[in-house]
Amino acid sequence: MGTLIRLTAVLACAIISISFLMFAVDEMDRGSKTQQDALAHELGDEASAPVADTSDEPRHGIGGAIDRASDALLAPFDFVTSTNAWVDHGVPALLGLLLYGVGLGMVANFLPKERRGSGDWRTA
Repeated sequence: MGTLIRLTAVLACAIISISFLMFAVDEMDRGSKTQQDALAHELGDEASAPVADTSDEPRHGIGGAIDRASDALLAPFDFVTSTNAWVDHGVPALLGLLLYGVGLGMVANFLPKERRGSGDWRTA
């Protein structure tokens, strides 16, 4: 039983970590595009039009499945609200990693271990 709980904890932590990593990559991409647009505007380059912001669109495929699974895992931490997107995503991710990684790991360690062997102390 402990092995199943540990496997669940690792899978939950992997989903949360990958989802946060995808968020971080999207935010860095958005920041880069914002800086490029500001620089183009400052230099008077009218040929480069601003790029449409697609960050609020839902993902499709594997990325969407990971985001939905992460949202379900982090639902207990929806009380965290902020005007900063990094806080909105980072704090629930950290709390989720603590809950699922540390919490489920400790539960798995407290479960009784399965005994292996013949049970005779003289044959050990």
